[in-house]
Amino acid sequence: MTAKDLIPGQFAIVTSFSDQGLANCLAERGVVAGERLCVERVAPSGDPIAIRVSDHLLCIRKNEASTILVLPELG
Repeated sequence: MTAKDLIPGQFAIVTSFSDQGLANCLAERGVVAGERLCVERVAPSGDPIAIRVSDHLLCIRKNEASTILVLPELG
């Protein structure tokens, strides 16, 4: 599953990335393997997506979110 597939309010743990170049860029913004994230909002058109990582709110494109592989938290 990817961060793009999460619904608003859903938490997940980042497991890996499908694009290493983009992974480096996201790492500079705090999105790293093992980090917990939450989808805060999705634009009405579906793009961009607002995610919370630690205490940061990031807006990323759907294609960027599709490169973040996650393990959803249950409950």
